[in-house]
Amino acid sequence: MRAPRHAPPESVDPETVSPSGPQRALKQAGLVLLCFAWVVLGLIGHDPWKSDEATVFGIAWEMKRGGDLVVPSLAGEPALARSPLVPALAAGAMALASPPLAPHNAARLAAGGLLAAILLFAALASRELNGRAFRWLPVLILIGSIGFWERAHALSAELGLAAGVSLALYGYALALRRPVAGGLALGLGAATAFLAYGFAGPVWLAAVAALLPAISPTWRTRAHALTAATALLVALPAGGLWPLALAQRSPETWAAWLAASDWHAHIAPLAGSGFDPLYAIRNLPWFAWPAVPLVLWLAWIRGRGYNGGLRDDGVVLPGTFALVILAALTLQQDPRLIGAVPILVPLALVASLEVDSLKRGYSGALDWFGILTFGLAAIVVWGVWIDSYVNGMSLTTARLFRDTEIGFQPTFKLWAMLAALALTILWIAMVRPARRSNRRAVLNWAIGITLLWGLVSTIWLPYVDSRRSYRVVAESLRTQIPAGACVASRNLGEPQRALFDYFAGLRPEREEAGRGAACPLLLVQLGRHDLDAPPPAGWTPVWEGRRRGDDTEKFVLHRRSAP
Repeated sequence: MRAPRHAPPESVDPETVSPSGPQRALKQAGLVLLCFAWVVLGLIGHDPWKSDEATVFGIAWEMKRGGDLVVPSLAGEPALARSPLVPALAAGAMALASPPLAPHNAARLAAGGLLAAILLFAALASRELNGRAFRWLPVLILIGSIGFWERAHALSAELGLAAGVSLALYGYALALRRPVAGGLALGLGAATAFLAYGFAGPVWLAAVAALLPAISPTWRTRAHALTAATALLVALPAGGLWPLALAQRSPETWAAWLAASDWHAHIAPLAGSGFDPLYAIRNLPWFAWPAVPLVLWLAWIRGRGYNGGLRDDGVVLPGTFALVILAALTLQQDPRLIGAVPILVPLALVASLEVDSLKRGYSGALDWFGILTFGLAAIVVWGVWIDSYVNGMSLTTARLFRDTEIGFQPTFKLWAMLAALALTILWIAMVRPARRSNRRAVLNWAIGITLLWGLVSTIWLPYVDSRRSYRVVAESLRTQIPAGACVASRNLGEPQRALFDYFAGLRPEREEAGRGAACPLLLVQLGRHDLDAPPPAGWTPVWEGRRRGDDTEKFVLHRRSAP
């Protein structure tokens, strides 16, 4: 065999740069504090936001009030296309923490729990596959992932799916040492993914189970068969309890769920016009930054046979997960970025493997790029906030934020100001000139992301909430509707239905469901392309409203014209 033309990368002992080295307890405490800050920031202090969080919260609100965890409902109507796990967890969080928290803030604690689970199982999987010294790197890469940003802190089915994927990935990793215990974790991960998002997660995991033996001899064993059998025995009853409860509720409910959960309708070649196979690939480089460049570096190093090559178990397992999920994303009908959240977990595991072998120039460039980027961004965020607080939001700033209104003045809240100052000071202290290392660059990036998210979720939270909350619109609409009046709706989306119900107790009779023909009032939602549409024939506008600074949608209440 011909020798490689390039020298192998410099060998680095991971134990010397991991939290297991000198000052282990202090390093561990700092990393735990970083994870805690990133998880909890932004969970409370704002209303539910469009779109996925509003819908999930609306279903959880119905569960909390009605106590029905079997049939998901939204604003009084069955929503069987939605899986129950994340709303049920949110309803449980409301039961435990509201009061003292407002219901929507308490519900969002469920998102924090799922996010913590994702980080935990990613760390455990990396430890099983790559050793103790690699347990923190995937966590830091996940925290630093740009695509996680706000999506990790909002209630969504995709967050539950990502938690199921991370648990299943840990199960596969654990199965290499303990097949039965790994199968148990894998089965629970499959059940979690199914109950959170439907059939997508179990199909992915089944594909991984089928592909692994074809890719690597590590999984061509009786132990792998035992793991798969154990997972199946666990997943079927754990995940099947809910469909069984639906079937026992009524044959009609069961049939409606089967129709709503038909996974063929989500596979683009079989389903419709929204097929865009390059959507995920086109957006993944920034969505999964910094994982993607680190994965490419690994492919370059391992592809030449260094450090165990590409057939190492730590590459094969998460790499297969990532490829299966990416293939599924390319087949999605009407793809959305939030659907790519689960792929961040296996990508983080793969990306962590060759961080230590990065050339010092590359890691230094990443480190200084992060320091300069987040430092300048923090200065801009603070400067714009101070200027807006003193003078009101300028026209330039409003255009930058795509806001149609100028003059917004953020409120001063002592706790928010103290938290933002503490985060800024902590960032300055953490990124000060010190012993530079490749892992330090990844850590600094994660700290920078946490800083910016912290500033947004503290001093800038009132502004973001003013643009994304439906509270003011719903309460204004409520004043225009006489008590007990029948209101029909047209084109009213699921998030809007959920939040109008929550903030105003309004449940219109939807025309799309064949109801409301005799109602004297009609609520119409207009989009960006029909904001100036004339009123429907036979109706007279009596009220209109929209979220502050938003020109993408408008709501118009009409009264039936006199004959």
